Amino acid sequence: MAVEKKFEVSKDLVNKVYEAIEMAKNSGKIRKGTNETTKSIERGEAKLVAIAEDVDPAEIVMHLPVICGEKKIPYIYVPNKVELGKASGVDVGTAAIAIAEEGDAAAVVKEIVSKIANIKK
Repeated sequence: MAVEKKFEVSKDLVNKVYEAIEMAKNSGKIRKGTNETTKSIERGEAKLVAIAEDVDPAEIVMHLPVICGEKKIPYIYVPNKVELGKASGVDVGTAAIAIAEEGDAAAVVKEIVSKIANIKK
């Protein structure tokens, strides 16, 4: 069962998300996995949340868009948990990533957040 998408995301935007995660991993701080991402959102630390669409069962990540909405934290769906894992520096797939501190990715994250806002309108 695939995760329900609330909005379509272009391949270019998905690649920007992966790029931002890699940059933040190297110069800022990221949280990997559903539990760490959830904590980061609840604490209000997350600047951007990326959620994999191919998570099975989907219930693992279904709460993330809801709490992101409550905390007004931007989130985006990416197609593949393995790619998301690679971007975050792990050799396995990960269901979700939160960028807690952007580091050098600040400008890229700002651009992504702006594009997400336009898509959701």
